[in-house]
Amino acid sequence: MATNNKTDNFKTINPTTGETIATYTYMTDEKVEGIVEASHNAFLKWRFKSFEERGEIIKSIAKALQDNKDDLAQLMTDEMGKLLQQSQQEIDLCSAICKYSANNASEILKQETRELQDGGKGIISYSPIGIIYGIQPWNYPAYQVIRYAITNLMAGNSVLLKHASNVTGTALLLESIFKKAGLPEGLFTVLIIEHDQSDAIVEHKHVRGVTLTGSSGAGRTIGEKSGAALKKTVLELGSNDAYIVLEDADLDTAVEKCVKGRIYNNGETCIAAKRFIVVDAVYDQFRDAFVNAMKALKVGNPNDNDNDLGPMAREDLREKLHEQVEKSVENGAQIACGGKKIDGKGYYYPATVLESVKPGQPAYDDELFGPVASLIKAKDAEDAMRIANDSRFGLGGGIFSKDTDRATKLAAEHFDTGMIFINSFGLAEPNMPFGGVKDSGFGREHGGFGMKEFVNVKSIMIS
Repeated sequence: MATNNKTDNFKTINPTTGETIATYTYMTDEKVEGIVEASHNAFLKWRFKSFEERGEIIKSIAKALQDNKDDLAQLMTDEMGKLLQQSQQEIDLCSAICKYSANNASEILKQETRELQDGGKGIISYSPIGIIYGIQPWNYPAYQVIRYAITNLMAGNSVLLKHASNVTGTALLLESIFKKAGLPEGLFTVLIIEHDQSDAIVEHKHVRGVTLTGSSGAGRTIGEKSGAALKKTVLELGSNDAYIVLEDADLDTAVEKCVKGRIYNNGETCIAAKRFIVVDAVYDQFRDAFVNAMKALKVGNPNDNDNDLGPMAREDLREKLHEQVEKSVENGAQIACGGKKIDGKGYYYPATVLESVKPGQPAYDDELFGPVASLIKAKDAEDAMRIANDSRFGLGGGIFSKDTDRATKLAAEHFDTGMIFINSFGLAEPNMPFGGVKDSGFGREHGGFGMKEFVNVKSIMIS
């Protein structure tokens, strides 16, 4: 571990009011070292528990999440500004992930047998490896934690969490919920640490895997540090997902889902719909309806169910988004609606639509992490797919067409991205893989795939 002790404090800020929620102190290196040792010792016992024993506790966590739903949802909204009803939906997804993992781990990780060339028997087993260290962002304060923690606990590993500092309260409440549900001490622990301490965790001999959700820049840094320490990684990074509207799309559905896809979670979602690529034949019709729908959205207090957009999570994030909008306009983009910061208390930004979006603009090239949509006209389906794939990212995407067979073929054979939604917008399904390609990272979570990321795949050969 690093030799210096950290005593600095930091605050969590409510983005709706700009007021301080709580103050926290970074852990000393000695305390962190004790936590790592306790996590390792807990793993040495947990790895021998049956899937049934692990599953009963994970199901108890699913129930405990529901029992604490009101408090947890309110805290998430207070800490990062998501609509309260969406915080509640997030907890429902977390419980569903717990149940899926508990019910399916024994099948996903069951031993396999194969016949060897000499007539002997081969056995493939999946064994837990140790501590899995998760570095998680603020935009889905519960879900980002649950999706890696629960699968790894079911696989028999122990888990450490470094959460984004602005959602520290949520991290600690989750830790409390896990313990109340009966998870043995040391198997899930929150680390309140700074970056240099985090680097030491990556290098620690007891830490066997590292998973990060964050920006591509953060992914490169953690990937480099983990690779140097020969640690397996899963990286779920940013994106600028393209949603394609073809000439035969149901435009009412396309507009409705595209608006939701852009502004859900205040637009602060890696897998949000961000670039809207519409073929020339229906561009004007889609554009008018889409812009009108974005203009009609209500921005305000996320605790009010009548509002469609809450504040952005931090003031610096709003500043960055506005700078990206301004730079895009300087380079030829046009504002169809929005585009101006909202004065007053809280870090609000209006639903914004940019047109005339082209390469060389942040609205085309980069991830706009907030309620800003990029409208792009394509000649036809082939041109739309070319534009969609003209990106360094590849996390999600969508296609709107009444010919679902054609859309499915385009998705399977041509879309260079990890997840594609046909005639809809979605986030995550517990039984479907989640992850991307290119600068959006590598590795998969959900659908059983995440459970196999951090296990030792053993070959046992019997003659």
